[in-house]
Amino acid sequence: MDIGGVKWNYDRSELIADGIVHGIGLSAALVGVTALIFYATVWSTSGQLAAASVYGGGLIITLSVSFLYNLYPICRTKWLLRRLDHSAIFVLIASTYTPFLQRGWDDPFLFSMLIGIWAIAIAGIVIKCLLPGRFDRLAILLYLAMGWSGLLAARSLFAALSETTLILIVVGGVIYTIGVIFHVWERLRFQNAIWHGFVVAGSAVHYSAVLTCISSATVS
Repeated sequence: MDIGGVKWNYDRSELIADGIVHGIGLSAALVGVTALIFYATVWSTSGQLAAASVYGGGLIITLSVSFLYNLYPICRTKWLLRRLDHSAIFVLIASTYTPFLQRGWDDPFLFSMLIGIWAIAIAGIVIKCLLPGRFDRLAILLYLAMGWSGLLAARSLFAALSETTLILIVVGGVIYTIGVIFHVWERLRFQNAIWHGFVVAGSAVHYSAVLTCISSATVS
């Protein structure tokens, strides 16, 4: 069913596939975030613990809302969940950046970027909640721009993060970006499940980046 330009006409097999992908992603996130917070609590600084908590909360909230929205039956509540789902993407991007930028927040540029990326995320959430469906295509571009905004701080991040962390950040960004192709390819069967598969894969790589970021902070 297509309502107001929104595609919801997924058949039973597509919904099952999407549910499996979401279930794997959310289960892995719950286990991974628990391990991450435990590790940060025992071995890391209070700043890194706070940043890891923000990241973990953002990841779990995003995957949970996405799971609920995509598998919820079509009704008025699904429209509300759609707003929350699209808003949560802003939260995920900003929360993922938080541990990396926290490592270098004594650098005025990285600290300003941390504030700026959360300000953009809040603005995006406001737009998604108050003007739902009005700027969906523009929002995709904004998601991508936020995700790759780290290139503006490449020099500072090279000084603050390990090579392994930086490589994982870029690889995760590439996975997300390729996934967007399937997100907009609505005529492709299993398109939604494939897109969410890329989201889960990208999230897994970025989780590894956060883990190496905290580990390197402990070593240093």
